[in-house]
Amino acid sequence: MNFREKIVPWDRLPEWRAAMRASGRKLVVTNGCFDLLHLGHVTYLETARNLGDALLVGVNSDESVRQLKGADRPVNGEADRAAVVAALESVNGACVFTEKSAARFLTAAQPDIYAKGGDYTLETLNQEERRIVEQAGGRIVILPIVPGKSTTSLLEKISRL
Repeated sequence: MNFREKIVPWDRLPEWRAAMRASGRKLVVTNGCFDLLHLGHVTYLETARNLGDALLVGVNSDESVRQLKGADRPVNGEADRAAVVAALESVNGACVFTEKSAARFLTAAQPDIYAKGGDYTLETLNQEERRIVEQAGGRIVILPIVPGKSTTSLLEKISRL
């Protein structure tokens, strides 16, 4: 499959999700900025994918990344970030969403499992996101992070060169 075919336009997400449900596949959903892809990201995404039958990744839009990470971010634009994520074997779909919170994305994606990184707990997770997933019958799984692997640490290292 061509990775470009795995990029799910926002307006096609409900249709994509309905097809996934009709096929009986358990959908794992996660989200993030995925600005400079690194070992921590690919390990996390592979682990998330192994929780179910398919993995959908919500990619924060450029504006929402700026709101979350600051004016100097993202390094790569949303279309490029979504394409790189979609190119990974563990990813079945990538969809850009525009809000700082993933709440509207999760409402549309209707995950069976919502995977988040180990820098979160059920208590520190956005509680609206948690409610959306749990009220729809999904469950939340917190995955371990790969120590020392982050986009922020990569950017700090690059700035010292």
